[in-house]
Amino acid sequence: MACYKIVLVRHGESEWNKANKFTGWYDADLSELGVQEAKKAGQLLKENQLKFDVAYTSVLKRAIKTLYLVQEELDLHWIPVHRHWRLNERMYGGLQGLNKAETAAAHGEDQVKRGEKVLISAHGNSLRALVKYLDNVSETEIAELNIPTGIPLVYELDADLQPIKHYYLADQAEVNAAMAKVANQGKAK
Repeated sequence: MACYKIVLVRHGESEWNKANKFTGWYDADLSELGVQEAKKAGQLLKENQLKFDVAYTSVLKRAIKTLYLVQEELDLHWIPVHRHWRLNERMYGGLQGLNKAETAAAHGEDQVKRGEKVLISAHGNSLRALVKYLDNVSETEIAELNIPTGIPLVYELDADLQPIKHYYLADQAEVNAAMAKVANQGKAK
């Protein structure tokens, strides 16, 4: 039985993530922590001996730089990289640039909320859409999914490209802490 792998990596923490702002299509750079998270993601992929034939990313520099730093750790700068705006973060419109916690306090938390080895470096919401599709997750469940920054999510697919299993390349305590950090960004303080 054939087994394909797709690895999803949410970009490392951006300067606007650090400031708890809705980033959307604003081209925020990685924070110092985000650079370290991206390098660690590459190290985790290397430790797990994962190799790639092709990579995809958005056109926003936080995802592009995350992918570059992962490639640096893997010594895989030679693989083709495809950039597309459809992997960009969702557009937040008038919320872009606003503080998430202040906005949640003012408006309520409910309002805030193939044949190759493939690496995708993108954003929380664009990766959430891929997870929704791959795992056939309901609208309600997907809204509660918090993909952590800088921790690779590996999907193993069968010959029909159906998921066999998926897992993060980190221990569960680290994944839970990173997910909680993302979930807490939109909470009223």
